[in-house]
Amino acid sequence: MLDIDFGTYPFVTSSNTTIGGVCNGLGMAPNAISHVVGVAKAYTTRVGAGPYPTEIHDEVGDQIRKLGGEYGTTTGRPRRCGWLDIVALRYACMVNGFSFMNITKLDVLSELKEIKIAVEYKMPDGTSMKFFPADLDLLEEAEVVYETVPGWMSDISGIREYEALPANAKLYIERIEDLLDIPVRWIGVGPGRDALITK
Repeated sequence: MLDIDFGTYPFVTSSNTTIGGVCNGLGMAPNAISHVVGVAKAYTTRVGAGPYPTEIHDEVGDQIRKLGGEYGTTTGRPRRCGWLDIVALRYACMVNGFSFMNITKLDVLSELKEIKIAVEYKMPDGTSMKFFPADLDLLEEAEVVYETVPGWMSDISGIREYEALPANAKLYIERIEDLLDIPVRWIGVGPGRDALITK
């Protein structure tokens, strides 16, 4: 959502963060790319200002920030934290043409009894919006429609096999797959390089 062309302008970075930026930045031909992997946290974060429909404004947001170490690397400024936004992620999938997903920081959600997933936006007139709006005013007005899934309430940081994950953790990953219609191939369960599950 920070891409200068496809992000929530003017609340964006100064470059292309999409797959198109890879071709421009590296001088690589598009047909040299066989697969595109989308990397997304199991929740969402944002630095600085800008619309953020799924932002959590209570102690749960604070808990996610603390457990996920969501503070600016240089400034130490707290990042804004929120629930996974399928509407925004679906837009990222469309723009980038993701072949697979890598869901990181799943372990950060391990202490939550319930986890929400944003599945659509509802406009003030009651109309449903399942696609990310180009108009920031519409985005500011949007009410988020959530699905709630049960948490798993156990430490998953030592798990390296998908089948060993708690049932509710697998339910969360599989619900993401269903909503995006893109397979999740990798799952991050900790900060270490080896803390990765291949599904």
